[in-house]
Amino acid sequence: MKLYSKIIGDNPQDLIIIHGLFGMSDNWITLARKFATFFKVHLIDLRNHGKSPHSHSFDYNVINDDILEYITDNHILNPIILGHSLGGKVAMKFAFTYPERIKKIIVADIAPKEYDTSFHKNLLSDLIKLDLKNFKSRNDVDKELEVYIKNTSVRLFLLKNLYRNDKKEFAWKFNITVLLDKLKNIEDASFVSGVCKVPSLFIRGGDSDYLNDNDATLLKKHFSDFSIKTIERAGHWLHAEQPQVFYNEVIRFNSELNIS
Repeated sequence: MKLYSKIIGDNPQDLIIIHGLFGMSDNWITLARKFATFFKVHLIDLRNHGKSPHSHSFDYNVINDDILEYITDNHILNPIILGHSLGGKVAMKFAFTYPERIKKIIVADIAPKEYDTSFHKNLLSDLIKLDLKNFKSRNDVDKELEVYIKNTSVRLFLLKNLYRNDKKEFAWKFNITVLLDKLKNIEDASFVSGVCKVPSLFIRGGDSDYLNDNDATLLKKHFSDFSIKTIERAGHWLHAEQPQVFYNEVIRFNSELNIS
C-alpha cells in the first residue's frame, strides 16, 4: 500500500516517524520541524489512518509490508525509525524482520509485549454510535461525545480525526469499522522472538504504565543493544507533554551525527 507522508528537511540521515493508534502524521508536525534541522523527516500515516488509504486488512504483517514498500519506493538507506505506542511496536516488528534495512529504532512508551485493547475498542464503540450527518459543528460533536467519553484530553485527541468530506459532511479520517473489527490483531507481540541487534532507545513516560520496570527483563532478553530513558512528569503522550525533553533524548541518542 502506498502510504501518505509529509517530508520535512533534506539532510542525509532519514528519520521515519510512526504515530500511534488513532493518531496521524500531523500530530508530530511541530517536533518534526525541529528534527528537520538534523534529519530528513518522514511523517507517515499508517493504513486506515490519516490520509493513507483504507483497507480491510490491519495487522503487523501488512503494516510491516507498507513500511518496507515506503522505504523502497523512496530509496531510503539505513533510516532511523521512531514510533510511538502502536508505532513503537511497528518499529520493533520492522527491526526484527529487516534489521539490515535500518540504522536504529526509537520506541516511545510501549514494550515488546501484548496489550489489552478493550479500552480502545470501547472508544471506537462510542464513536460509531454518533450519526455524524446530524451535526453542524465540531463543538456539537464534542458535546455529544462527552456523554460517552468524559476525559477531555482523550476526546480532543480523537476529534483531531474529524473532518468534512466531499459532501461537506463530518467523517472520521481513520477507518472506524475496520479498526473496531481488527483491534485484536495489534495486541500481538509474537514477532518479538530471538535477539534484535539494532541499536534501540526506549523512552517512557514517568507517569505511564505502558513500559514499566518489569519490562526491562523483556528488553534484556530480546535486545542486545538498548537503553531506557524516563521522562518525568509525562504520561503516555510523552512527546506532546514534554516535547523538549523528548527531543533532547532523541538527539542525544544520535550524537554520532555531530549534533550539537
